[in-house]
Amino acid sequence: MKEELDETKKIFEEIKEYSIYELKIYECKYKNVTCFLVESGMGKVNAARITQILIDKMNVDIILNVGVAGSISRNINKCDIVIGEKLVQHDFDLTLLNFEKGLIPNVGKYIDCDQELINIAKIIKMETKVTSGIISSGDIFVSEEKMGEKINKKFGALCVEMEGASIAQVCHLCNIPFLVIRAISDSPYEKDNHLTFKEFLKISSDMVSRFVEQFLGKI
Repeated sequence: MKEELDETKKIFEEIKEYSIYELKIYECKYKNVTCFLVESGMGKVNAARITQILIDKMNVDIILNVGVAGSISRNINKCDIVIGEKLVQHDFDLTLLNFEKGLIPNVGKYIDCDQELINIAKIIKMETKVTSGIISSGDIFVSEEKMGEKINKKFGALCVEMEGASIAQVCHLCNIPFLVIRAISDSPYEKDNHLTFKEFLKISSDMVSRFVEQFLGKI
């Protein structure tokens, strides 16, 4: 999101701004690490598009995707952080062709994040709980508790969002190491814990920028 991008930019020395297909890409530096920051937009197509652009035009070594997600596990609460170990598209359905739900031909059902990047992320210390596991993606906003429980049971996913698995698929097909990190924006199981979207966005943006700063300091 733009707010998260703006907050994350504060930790960098900005070098150059690019405009590619009407997308703004910021070339920045953190110590000796050169990064390209961009707001992907919502949904799997937007996320896949910008991932391929970064790979083709910017010749990146790794892709780090950060943002928000909704909890679909009773063990994951609002403002927790989830490190993606595997990504799955919960809405990819070829079951009428006798494929398992979520399985993409020539790709698989689950796509693994890079283990070295996972290991780096796991040693980062935050004031909130940090968990690792499966993240699910789909082009639908999951707001009903029953639907969240169904995805959790079917795929073993801890949270649900709309971009990560498409980024995973592009990186997998292009042999680019990647990692997906999510800050939890809402949980259907926390009935008495209400943050407004504006309040959470401020918290999330700060969390994301601090996580990225620590991550870059360790690679």
